[in-house]
Amino acid sequence: MIILGIDPGLRMTGFGVVEKSGDKIRYLGSGVIKTVSAKVDARDSLPERIQIILEGLFEVIDQYKPKQVAIEKVFVNVNPQSTLLLGQARGAAISAAVIKKLPVYEYTALQVKKSVVGSGHAKKEQVQEMVKRFLKLPELPQADSADALACAMCHAHAYNQLQSMDALSYRMKKGRLV
Repeated sequence: MIILGIDPGLRMTGFGVVEKSGDKIRYLGSGVIKTVSAKVDARDSLPERIQIILEGLFEVIDQYKPKQVAIEKVFVNVNPQSTLLLGQARGAAISAAVIKKLPVYEYTALQVKKSVVGSGHAKKEQVQEMVKRFLKLPELPQADSADALACAMCHAHAYNQLQSMDALSYRMKKGRLV
């Protein structure tokens, strides 16, 4: 099963793709979708940046053909405006998956860090190092890519548990327990 992990952001949206086969998780690819470039600067309109995220994720989905998507949930920031903007980038990422008819699973940053590092309060550098080690990468992945890969890895670890809960007649609706 191929899993696309997404770390949403309005300036940079990280993506990471892994393949889960039995108990093994293998790295397939990762990167960032930048919405600030020579063509689009920070003053450009929000719709243009959302379009870049959508189109970038469509390309990633078409290239890697994932079967599931794991995305990090938004936390409430001190700055409400930043939280709203992050939520819009996250909405674009979820929309890209839904348009491509992929199931979306959501995880908090605490869940992702605990799954990959063993501590929910791990620093970004620790996440990068553990992703590098676990996936046997030659160098540290960029921070946003590492977060996305960690999200995909978290889902790969959690998926077996989700399946067993489903088998025990817990109801699953769109990737959530109900």
